[in-house]
Amino acid sequence: MSRPLRLVVLGLSLSSSWGNGHATTYRALLKAFTARGNDVLFLERDVPWYAEHRDLAEPGFCRFALYPDLAALEEHREAIASADAVIVGSYVPDGIAIGDRIFDWARGLRAFYDIDTPVTLARLEAGDCAYLAAHQIAEYDLYLSFTGGRTLRLLEEAYGSPIARALYCSVDPQAYPALEREVVYDLSYLGTYSPDRQPTLERLMIEPARRSLDLRFCVAGPQYPDGIDWPANVTRIAHLPPDRHPAFYAASRYTLNVTRGDMIRAGYSPSVRLFEAACIGTTIISDTWDGLDTILTPGSEIITAQEPEDVLSILRLQPEAVRRRIGTAARTRVLARHSAAQRAAELEAILRGAIAARVVTTAGPDLMEEVGA
Repeated sequence: MSRPLRLVVLGLSLSSSWGNGHATTYRALLKAFTARGNDVLFLERDVPWYAEHRDLAEPGFCRFALYPDLAALEEHREAIASADAVIVGSYVPDGIAIGDRIFDWARGLRAFYDIDTPVTLARLEAGDCAYLAAHQIAEYDLYLSFTGGRTLRLLEEAYGSPIARALYCSVDPQAYPALEREVVYDLSYLGTYSPDRQPTLERLMIEPARRSLDLRFCVAGPQYPDGIDWPANVTRIAHLPPDRHPAFYAASRYTLNVTRGDMIRAGYSPSVRLFEAACIGTTIISDTWDGLDTILTPGSEIITAQEPEDVLSILRLQPEAVRRRIGTAARTRVLARHSAAQRAAELEAILRGAIAARVVTTAGPDLMEEVGA
């Protein structure tokens, strides 16, 4: 029987979900990963914007530490050096310098977990990626990508990654149970402002709201500019902490999934919000992208829309029985394929396989037993 893995994660945030989808992704994944008997230390850069909005200051499922700057990582050098695997996440401040330290310090597997893969690759092409250098992709032993499909081949063939594997986001069913709530909104959207998502939000949420003042809409999330002309029937919530997400989705007849431009072009990039809403059983209206049908089947588990007229037709003409059936089917699919427990098992299998491959390459198969592969 393989011994538990010792994992160190340097991620964007575990303690604050404000303005990012990383925190809830890490929380679900690492809670399930430690439930499998593994040991995790999460290291987070202490930055003021997350310090002001901490909604999980003391994670109960893993060890956690804040560090104020690069120099302070020296305090955790031995933990990094002795870990079976070290994961550096996307968007981590000073991520390039941190990666270089990991290459120098870590004796175990060195992995990069990209929760923003298409954005990362676009920034690498433009030469302005602050958290990953192109040459580092070949230096990491493993590239975990929240985008699957052809992007994995690109990472291996064009950038030289030794191993690129998809690790989609997931959802903790205990945190996102099926709920019965009084319907407050006909259509909701939960997401941080992004310039490349805003045109789709305008088309599939704001314009339908302008045309149907008798219907109720809501946009929850931070960083939206003051100049947006919100219709009177669109409620704005500046920040919604994770413990309020389930009730928010349950109070919505439909919720909208909007995908960033780089992720639409890459395809195979399901967001954590997609899984969370589906787990609640709320029926999702989504933009379209390659690979969506490998996550939820359009027409029976999710509804796709391209124009305001599509959204209005769904909101006004779709029978309630059909809406409920689609939401229930999505929940069933997500529980079967995208729970945090399943994703943690995937992560463990990927890590053990990559550790074994690295040991064989560098030291021979006789050491595989020692690293728990």
